[in-house]
Amino acid sequence: MEYRFVDCRWALDDSGFGLRAYREAHIPGAAFLDVERDLAAAPGAGGRHPLPSAEQFAAAASRAGIGPETFVVAYGSLGGAERLWWLLRHFGHGDCAVFDLDSWHGPLVGGDEMIESAGFEPLEQEGDTVSRRELAHRREQLVVVDARLEPRWRGEPNSVDRVPGRIPGALNAPWNTVCVESTQSLPAGELVAYCGSGITACVVLHRLHLAGRDGRLYPGSWSEWEQYPELPVERST
Repeated sequence: MEYRFVDCRWALDDSGFGLRAYREAHIPGAAFLDVERDLAAAPGAGGRHPLPSAEQFAAAASRAGIGPETFVVAYGSLGGAERLWWLLRHFGHGDCAVFDLDSWHGPLVGGDEMIESAGFEPLEQEGDTVSRRELAHRREQLVVVDARLEPRWRGEPNSVDRVPGRIPGALNAPWNTVCVESTQSLPAGELVAYCGSGITACVVLHRLHLAGRDGRLYPGSWSEWEQYPELPVERST
């Protein structure tokens, strides 16, 4: 078993932030994966950050030096690390963890790393996602959790959501404050997490996993839902 740190820092309003931050200072030996280019497919009808195909993700993971015997330690910002954690598990690689870069007390280095490519073999899992159609049909039977910050959950106008609002009945568990303990307050039942585009919802799913509970991801999240005017929208404003 070998360990591989992977840097997944990114910013919603600056596509170049992650790579700049990595080249400025990163954990020695860490690879870099771009949330928008490596951990998501092109934006479109499936939302801003649809899931990458198995082939796309395998190529990125291999380039980052992730093979069958690699234990991945992901760190990042804005849910980037948790997105990699979720995708690794989705594609059959359970040897992974999430790490807070602020907890690192060792040295940091700049520049790029010479990462030896590995052979990542994806084994895509079933049952860990929910489609727009299933969610629309079954939402009243599910525990639907919105990971966006409260103003967006409430439906206040903002610069990200074209249509402000939330999926009716969705509970709010903001990604930046959710922790293992706070997940205990979520009702029992089949849980589905979503956010703006499927990234920060992975934070909720990671904390649930640490608490011993599973949930499913709605990959398209609000950026897909808002494209369909026939779907219901709820607001608190």
